[in-house]
Amino acid sequence: MAAHRKPRPSSLGRPAVRTAATLALASAAGATLFEGSGHADPAAPGRTPAQVRTEVDRLYQEAEAATERYNGAKEQADAARASFDRLRDEAARRTERLNTARRGLGAVAAAQYRSGGLDPAVQLALTSNPDQYLERTALAEKAGDRQAAAVTAVRRELAGLAQLRAESAGRLTALRGHEAELRRQKATVLGKLAAARALLARLTAEERARYEAAVAARTAPTSGTTARAGADAAGTTTGGTTARADRSSGDRAPVAAPTGRASAAISFARAQLGKPYVWGATGPSGYDCSGLTQAAWRAAGVSLPRTTYTQINAGRRVSRSELAPGDLVFFYSGISHVGLYIGGGQMIHAPRPGAPIRIAPIDEMPFAGATRVA
Repeated sequence: MAAHRKPRPSSLGRPAVRTAATLALASAAGATLFEGSGHADPAAPGRTPAQVRTEVDRLYQEAEAATERYNGAKEQADAARASFDRLRDEAARRTERLNTARRGLGAVAAAQYRSGGLDPAVQLALTSNPDQYLERTALAEKAGDRQAAAVTAVRRELAGLAQLRAESAGRLTALRGHEAELRRQKATVLGKLAAARALLARLTAEERARYEAAVAARTAPTSGTTARAGADAAGTTTGGTTARADRSSGDRAPVAAPTGRASAAISFARAQLGKPYVWGATGPSGYDCSGLTQAAWRAAGVSLPRTTYTQINAGRRVSRSELAPGDLVFFYSGISHVGLYIGGGQMIHAPRPGAPIRIAPIDEMPFAGATRVA
């Protein structure tokens, strides 16, 4: 039997352990190629604060895209649940009608049994009062008609119930599918947000302050040349002369809304400034981006669908050069963010978790399109 040996220390030593831990953290955070220098700081291994900001922005944008998918799944689940509940209520009403028809049919059958069910010719031969018999026969024929009607009613309710049960089973299957999708998208959102918080938590207090200042500067309302410089420094591509005109319009007087409804939608959105972004929320204490625009236009008497990718089709498409206050402006190739245009190159929007509802330039994100609701 071999003698017991003490484990030998790793020839790689502690630096290897630290390297492995660093690689594991980088892998768990979904590391990609970032902008900026290669300076490593202890709070965020392998990342500069600028790189952390880039990664956090990506995670927030992906979380918002998942939020819109969650909103769509929730809308479908709510509709399927309401439909299933209506079918269930209708089935209960039909069951009661079926029971009533069955009771009526049973009463007719019991009466026939008590009368002995004799052949009418035999009853006529045995009766001592033919006139009375004929009168009773007429009543019996009417009873027969009622019996036939009762049988028809029972058959109709049975067929209706069978159809309702089949339809309800289909709706229930659809509902369970939508609820499963709801859970998947919720897990995706929470995972992205948790990853973003974990990255931010690695920053020192000073680095976190610089990060917040950079975010605030990037989302501040534009004003003239400063706005152009800020947008150009951020690497925003916005499409030539029209984009430059939009960026330089932040110092203009507020633009009047073209319609009363647009004005009402903007007034509502302004009243929400400072409220928190809450994913999946439609107010009144917090909103996500499409929840805010939906609520704003609802206040103006216009019903919008729930998600960004359905809201973009809720009105007439307009080009960027045609934008007017009240238009919905959409961002990113997946149409995952929306704001309410207020003129002067500005919008009111719910940016992301941790950033309250605010006025911001439409240049701060990749422009994807616009829709005029009313």
